[in-house]
Amino acid sequence: MTGFTVREIEERDWVRLRALRLEMLADTPIAYLETLASAQGHPVSHWQRSARGRPGGVKLVAELDDGRWVGTMGGVVADGSPTLVAVYVAPGFRGTAAGVTDALLAGVERWAAQHGDQLRLEVNEFNGRAIEAYRRRGFVMTGRTTPYPLDPPSLELEMVKPLR
Repeated sequence: MTGFTVREIEERDWVRLRALRLEMLADTPIAYLETLASAQGHPVSHWQRSARGRPGGVKLVAELDDGRWVGTMGGVVADGSPTLVAVYVAPGFRGTAAGVTDALLAGVERWAAQHGDQLRLEVNEFNGRAIEAYRRRGFVMTGRTTPYPLDPPSLELEMVKPLR
């Protein structure tokens, strides 16, 4: 496999961020809080703002040596707790052997440790692949659920991982 590095996304990356976001939404529509159609309609200013990220948060990308982006993860402080968001790894780079998921998660965990003693996330109940990947990496269900905004009968399940 080609080598990769994990780095923070910068505002100048907005074109590649947009392309990866559209790829994410096409690949796993139930994993994100927007539709592919709505994302395709966002103006340039939206993508530039998105690339800047939220104050105090982190937005990472896994970039191959040839410049291709193959994964992303972000972290925000939500309700006082570090929260994992916008998780995506391209199909050919998933799994422990590729190392992309673990490298991105390690970066978010380093950021999260500065903001709390656990990392939380929400995952759609029908995204079994993601739930299992999180379990293998030390996340556990809390029992808390919230309706998935794009399909209210389905649920977002909260999971947490201790950081210390």
